Amino acid sequence: MFFKRLYDTDLAQASYLIGCQQNGTAVVVDPVRDVQRYLDLARQEGLKIVAVTETHIHADYLSGSRELTARTGAALYLSDEGAAEWQYAFAHEGLHDGSEIRLGNVVLRAVHTPGHTPEHLSFLLIDGARTPEPVIMLTGDFVFVGELGRPDLLDEAAGGEDTRFAGAQQMFQSLRQKFQPLEDYVQIWPGHGSGSACGKALGAVENTTVGYERHFAWWADDLADQDEATFTDALLEGQPDAPSYYGRMKRQNKAGPALLGDVQPLTALSSQDVQAALESGTRLIDTRTREAYQAGAVPGSLHLPAGKTFETWSGWLLDPSKEYLLLASTPHQADELRRRLWMTGIDHLTGFFTSLDGLKIQRQPATPAANLDLKRAFVLDVRAKSEYEAGHLEGATQLHAGRLIHNLGRIPRDRPVIVHCQGGARSAAAVSLLRAEGFDNIIDLEGGYAAAKSTVLA
Repeated sequence: MFFKRLYDTDLAQASYLIGCQQNGTAVVVDPVRDVQRYLDLARQEGLKIVAVTETHIHADYLSGSRELTARTGAALYLSDEGAAEWQYAFAHEGLHDGSEIRLGNVVLRAVHTPGHTPEHLSFLLIDGARTPEPVIMLTGDFVFVGELGRPDLLDEAAGGEDTRFAGAQQMFQSLRQKFQPLEDYVQIWPGHGSGSACGKALGAVENTTVGYERHFAWWADDLADQDEATFTDALLEGQPDAPSYYGRMKRQNKAGPALLGDVQPLTALSSQDVQAALESGTRLIDTRTREAYQAGAVPGSLHLPAGKTFETWSGWLLDPSKEYLLLASTPHQADELRRRLWMTGIDHLTGFFTSLDGLKIQRQPATPAANLDLKRAFVLDVRAKSEYEAGHLEGATQLHAGRLIHNLGRIPRDRPVIVHCQGGARSAAAVSLLRAEGFDNIIDLEGGYAAAKSTVLA
């Protein structure tokens, strides 16, 4: 059996390519939209992708399942479990509890594990060349390393109302009925790692085992005591903010993401091309460092630095209906960032350029707290709720940066608005969005809360 985890560090997302080396066939589980990585790996290992599947309708990234089946002709297997309003709405072969995907000696057996979402499946992996017993469970957003999938996303991001309580109850029953009976040696390979907003405190280790989680997870005693009430309270408490784009991802993944098809190379633009595009309403994504951006940038440009959070921030701040162009350091970087934008459905790119020469630029400075009157301004804290609750500036309004684009009406235009995060990175991006949306009263607090608290709270 061939088994390979492919991991996106920005969204903390894992997908898997699993193959039977005897007959040369493979299945991909939870693919991302840039499917070339799976095609390259399968070719390298002498495998043909004949099946594609998912654990559930994802909220944090746009699925690549339709794209991969279109590129390979593979069969697409998706869950037909759960409530009708949250089932896949495009052509696929339906999976139910106990359904199997067979690849020679390798078998993936679907296990309905609702809780995170009603349709959620896990997959028991059987390597028939060694044993008829399951040796691996792909748990998606069911069981993570040291944590469980959050049951509140349908409420937080998809317009649900109080579905979190039914989800928590389902999670408890899934653990009792589907997880506990497994042998201790069964390996657990989840769909996310540390940093994902699909759970509270995901571990940084890649995988775990049934036995380890059953003995040492925070929920172990609640399950042993059959204490569903305590379990529910603990599971729902302290869940992180769900970015607004999660709702859009849910809807698109349910309906079927648009196919990328035969993608043409990204066009290199001259300064005249860039100026014309900006005048026609195209928005500029400036991918340089915060320091470079603040030293001088095109007015109205969006600051999304080309670092490890580029995909996350693109989901937070970009509108997929708009046209964009990229300021990148090289053509290679522009192509790489374009592929990362696909992850959150940002497909409309006019082109790229690598120099600001010939364009009007202006400084985008941050201002020290000592130079500001925080009591007279509207102070906007774009950190997470948990950060805000751990300590905040007096009178500050908390609004997670990932929810900013859909809550612009909450921000006043008739007085100064001082924006801050913890250290300055998120606020620089948030400030760029607000200025691009026409706010001319925005001030970026230098150094964020970490710097301001020593001045304001001293």
